[in-house]
Amino acid sequence: MADTRNDRLTAVGAVVRRLREQRALSRRALSDKSGVSERFLADLESGSGNISVARLGDVARALGTTAGGLLTEAEGRPPQHASALLAGLSREELNEAERWLRARFGQGAGPLVALVGLRGAGKSTIGRAVAQKLSVPFFELDALVEQAAGLSLPGIFSLHGEAYYRRLAREVLTRFLAETEAGVLATGGGLVLDREAWKLLQKRCRTVWLQASAEDHWQRVLAQGDERPSAASPHARDELRALLKAREPLYAQAEVAVDTSRTGVAGAMREILKQLDSRRVLTG
Repeated sequence: MADTRNDRLTAVGAVVRRLREQRALSRRALSDKSGVSERFLADLESGSGNISVARLGDVARALGTTAGGLLTEAEGRPPQHASALLAGLSREELNEAERWLRARFGQGAGPLVALVGLRGAGKSTIGRAVAQKLSVPFFELDALVEQAAGLSLPGIFSLHGEAYYRRLAREVLTRFLAETEAGVLATGGGLVLDREAWKLLQKRCRTVWLQASAEDHWQRVLAQGDERPSAASPHARDELRALLKAREPLYAQAEVAVDTSRTGVAGAMREILKQLDSRRVLTG
C-alpha cells in the first residue's frame, strides 16, 4: 500500500512539473499564483510532498487545470486535452484514429509474422510454406496495395510516383494490422525505409529477416523471369550489392534472421518455426 501511495505521489509530482515547465513557469511564479510555498512545490514535484486535496486544487488552478485532471494524467488515463481532441473528430477521422491505435497497440489472438528482406529473398515462397504450417492465411503487402489502388505496382509508380506508393503502403499496412488477427505477411523490400511503417510492423508482428547473398538475390530475380534489372542498368548487379549493404542495418532490427543462402527454402521454413516457437509465439 505504501509503495502504491508513493508511486502515485511521484506520478502527480511529475505531472505538475511537466505542466509548469510547459507553461514556462518558475517554481516561484507557480508559488505566487497558487499560494503554495516554493519549498513544498519542490517536495511535491519530487514525489515526497503529500499534498492535501485543497492545496492540490490551488496548484492545479494555477496551472490551468483541475485536481481531477492532474490525478487523471498521473494514473495514466487519457488526459482531458486528448478527450477533447477526439471529440472534435469526424466519424471517418475517428475510424482512422482507431485503426492506428489498434495497429500500434493491439495484440492479435494468434501469430502474426512479417517477412522482410530484399527482392529475391524468398518472402513469397517461404511465407506461403510457413503460413501453411501455422494454419494461418498468407498475405503479400504489395498485392494489398494494388487492390487498394486499383492499379498494378508499375502503374502506381508510373502515374503517382514513389512517395504516393509509400504513403498508400503505410495506410494499407495500418489497416491490415488493425484488422488481422493472425497470418504471415510478405512485405516489400523497401518497407524498412519508412520509419513509421517499420515501427508499426515491429510492434504488432514477429518480424523475420530473410537474408541472402547479393548474388543469390540476383539469380533468384532472374530465375523468376524478370530481366529488368540488367536491362535497366549495366551496373545493376553492383547497385543491388550497394542497396543490400545500405539496408542491412535496418533489416537487422528484425526479431529473427534466417540465412536462406545457407538453409534453402525448406531449411528456412524449419528455422523460422523453430525460432518463433522458442519465443512462445506459436503456443500463445
